[in-house]
Amino acid sequence: MQTPRSSFYYKPAGTNGYDANIADKINEIALEFPSYGYRRVTAALAREDMIVNHKKVYRIMKSENILCKIRRSFRKTTNSNHNFVKYPNLIKGIIPLRVNEIWHADITYIRLRASFAYLAALIDGCSRKVVGYALGRTLCAELTVQALLDALSNRNISGELTHHSDQGIQYCSQEYINILQKNNIKISMSERANPYDNAKMESFFRTLKVEEVYMFEYDNFEEALEGLTHFIEEVYNSKRLHSSLGYMPPEEFEYKFNNKKSTRQLVLT
Repeated sequence: MQTPRSSFYYKPAGTNGYDANIADKINEIALEFPSYGYRRVTAALAREDMIVNHKKVYRIMKSENILCKIRRSFRKTTNSNHNFVKYPNLIKGIIPLRVNEIWHADITYIRLRASFAYLAALIDGCSRKVVGYALGRTLCAELTVQALLDALSNRNISGELTHHSDQGIQYCSQEYINILQKNNIKISMSERANPYDNAKMESFFRTLKVEEVYMFEYDNFEEALEGLTHFIEEVYNSKRLHSSLGYMPPEEFEYKFNNKKSTRQLVLT
């Protein structure tokens, strides 16, 4: 009589306390970061001195039914039908090697119980840190201006900086452009009809919605502001691991970056 192959597979019930502890920790990580895949969970375990093979993590997550689910489709808020000046894409093919080299900006809607709010945000293209944001009740140019001013107040810009966005009216408005030019910031915009050209912002917004917005379903604007502020400042910037950063959170990456000669050296060491 042959022994079934499944007899050799990992069993979620656990045969020892160590496996049970691993499974508990994996569930804890997946609960806090619902969009983490098994490789990111493996990295999170390693940061807590729990060295587990990624294949085992995958088996546990599959058995616990906590593998990352397919995310909701992307919905744009851009209106590019306007007469303001539209700028060319200056960052195509460029990989930033330092912080404050490229900022990415975009807007997304936040569903409330009976209405919507709108979040404007900017992230650093090198560290993926959210450097500025603003939440508003309407989709207006003032919202993006507030987010930009927040970013400028948070960052010490010492080198050449490029601001990249879509061609939406909020980013082409004269007030917004004047602030960029006053601060000697280069202006770059995605090509029209290419909503995924600003992929780093798209990635951030997906993470924000999967791990925060869809989890809590805000009743009102005040709840949304509180929840988003907590997620951006206390979770995304300071705790959430990014594979492109060598599985570090943005703030840790920036701290270590400031003590390294180059981003390439940081990622590879």
